[in-house]
Amino acid sequence: MVSRFGDALRTSALPLLAARLTEDPLAIASVTACGYVPWLLFGLLGGAVADRVDQRRAMWAVDTVRGLLVAAFALAVGLGHASIPLLLLLAFALTTLQTLFDNASTALLPSLVDRQALGGANARLMTGQQIAGGLLGAPLVPLLLTAGAFMPFAADASTYLAAAALVASLRTRPPERPPRPVGSTLRAEIGEGLRALWQDRALRAVCVSTLLCNIGMGALIATLVLHVTRWLHAGTAGYAAAVTAYSAGSITGGFLAQRIARRTGRVRALLVAGTVQTSSLVLMGTVRHLGALVAGMLLLGAMNMVWNVNQVTLMQQRAPESMTGRVASAFRTSSTSGAPLGALLGGAVAAAYGLNGPALLAAVLFGLAVTSLIPVRKPDVPVVAPRDGATAGRAPC
Repeated sequence: MVSRFGDALRTSALPLLAARLTEDPLAIASVTACGYVPWLLFGLLGGAVADRVDQRRAMWAVDTVRGLLVAAFALAVGLGHASIPLLLLLAFALTTLQTLFDNASTALLPSLVDRQALGGANARLMTGQQIAGGLLGAPLVPLLLTAGAFMPFAADASTYLAAAALVASLRTRPPERPPRPVGSTLRAEIGEGLRALWQDRALRAVCVSTLLCNIGMGALIATLVLHVTRWLHAGTAGYAAAVTAYSAGSITGGFLAQRIARRTGRVRALLVAGTVQTSSLVLMGTVRHLGALVAGMLLLGAMNMVWNVNQVTLMQQRAPESMTGRVASAFRTSSTSGAPLGALLGGAVAAAYGLNGPALLAAVLFGLAVTSLIPVRKPDVPVVAPRDGATAGRAPC
């Protein structure tokens, strides 16, 4: 939560700083794009490394390095040496390190809490992150910028170092892992993670559906400002209302995620979330009123949190214990690749069919995502993950 607070400061301040340094839209957009590219290049590698090392040590070491990098960048900004190439380098380096941190974090959590408690732990973690980043961090950026362009980055550096100290204070032993076969390589281990994901019927279906949803969200988010300001003519205040509604919905969804899962099971919780999101997107794309957009974004945010909590928990419960990092990285890399594709599709659809087109495109993709989950909805996926060495995906779905 502390680190996510700092991330919100940095990610909000970087585009503003880029806009001060250049008027080239492509250069400014490239700063954001650098936040996606490392996942496609190094996401699988980060998962394989996370399964080889002590995840707690990897996490605090990564956050220490990131804290020092951002502190050096803040110093460069304060001395007037900021440049677009430096911004691109920082964004690329931080996300590259994040591929290890996030996969290690996903793999570490099951060693801290019982597997039956993973849903509640993930819900608290993600809700806290949303509060820290969406409601507390981003609104502080304008205030910090009045004290100097370097201030958001200096604050971000301090949160990384604080987060590193918190993770280092954990008293947990690294999980026991079977010895790696002689001659085992990272490439071979990455392949094992990909196969484990693909052979598990439930995880494969959830991964495909998440990819479809990410394509849809990429299309919507990339054109949301045009949807609000030009199609609805609601101005910047309308855009702020839409973004705020999404954040508020996400927090609400954090409290609902585990309750829905207890009543329906995790896969059915995803079906509920996807169905509500599809309806929300249809509402947003057909009703030309700011109230409809705000209501749609509120529901979209709430059900997105329900989806994320149950998707991550399902993955942690079903992945073999020694392969959680690799399965998580295979899942993230596969599904995250949809966001940039969706952004391009959203722009093309908006230009060809109208500014409400991306919302309707997203509704179609979310509908397909829900449909892809129907075959694995019953009976629900068991809580206990397959043991290492067992064939993943043999448990009934």
